Amino acid sequence: MLTITFYAFIVIVAIQLVYYLFIFGKFAFAKVPKSNPKRISVSVIVCAKNEGENVAKYIPLLVEQDYSDFEIILIDDASSDNTLDIFEEFEKQYSNIRLVKVKNNEAFWGNKKYALTLGIKASKKDYLIFTDADCYPASKDWITTMSSQFTMHKTIVLGYGAYEKVANSFLNKIIRFETMLTAIQYFSWAKAGRPYMGIGRNLAYKKDEFFNVNGFISHIQVRSGDDDLFINQVAKSKNTALSYLPESFTYSQPKTKFKDWFTQKRRHVSTANLYKPFDKIQLAVFYVSQLLFVILATILLAFQFQWIVVLGVVGFRYLFTWITLGFSAGKLKEKDVMYWFPIIEIVLIFTQLNVFITNIFSKPVYWK
Repeated sequence: MLTITFYAFIVIVAIQLVYYLFIFGKFAFAKVPKSNPKRISVSVIVCAKNEGENVAKYIPLLVEQDYSDFEIILIDDASSDNTLDIFEEFEKQYSNIRLVKVKNNEAFWGNKKYALTLGIKASKKDYLIFTDADCYPASKDWITTMSSQFTMHKTIVLGYGAYEKVANSFLNKIIRFETMLTAIQYFSWAKAGRPYMGIGRNLAYKKDEFFNVNGFISHIQVRSGDDDLFINQVAKSKNTALSYLPESFTYSQPKTKFKDWFTQKRRHVSTANLYKPFDKIQLAVFYVSQLLFVILATILLAFQFQWIVVLGVVGFRYLFTWITLGFSAGKLKEKDVMYWFPIIEIVLIFTQLNVFITNIFSKPVYWK
């Protein structure tokens, strides 16, 4: 039995090698794309529900973007706080801000996709850039850098939405590592010609892409997924570009309690069940290989079966993962999380397992 376990362990490490070097390596070792500014009209779309404190801080940062032709579409999704009041003041103050007021609709109650659809329809520009109400751009060149990746054929741009660093917080390191790993996955698969998701904190596409598939209609019954499910549907190798220059990042405040982050993860993971079959399989194989690596290595070392060889393979596995993730972390300005990589990885593996099991027995909470 231990012999079978040993060979299974070798196969698992080989699978990990393929993922980290041959797939994730496409992003890790790639040159950072240059920014070639375009003179295109852009609509920045922000949907908010009960985000008064955040929009008061972050909308002025969007207004200050160094870009010649853009409008900001502010969508208030039936907020019960002062979000709408703040939006109305911004609309009076800035000529390039337009406000969309969404009232509760019985058929689409609490559905962010309905609110976003109204905002997209209200926009007057051909190119759309999305961010969340609790996010802010890393620089005044955010619009310039994101829009620079659009071409005649590249009509979707995937960006990176980072989280702020919190000093002396291990949870913060876990959150940022998980966010970085997710980005490495969707950037790498896009480079491999199989784009499968994007994040609403930093995403751009041409308006035609939205209307060509009747918007979110194919998954409107799912309250989340306005970003990843939509991209999973429309993104292809020929129409998808990446933007990961630091100037194109967005940042938001991370959760500070494990319970809140766990709830957020449950919501994010739930939409993956609706991905295309290939995308579901590749994600499942990667996660299962991570879990089995830890379990099989632990069993073999506990019984001291071929322990010298096993330790050598474990060391080799951590070497190639550390190199690949290290180069990627450098691109995404997340180098500090790599010092804790082995511990964070194990915590994250079993947290994700808990998320999957919990989601089987109860539905996660969606839009506010």
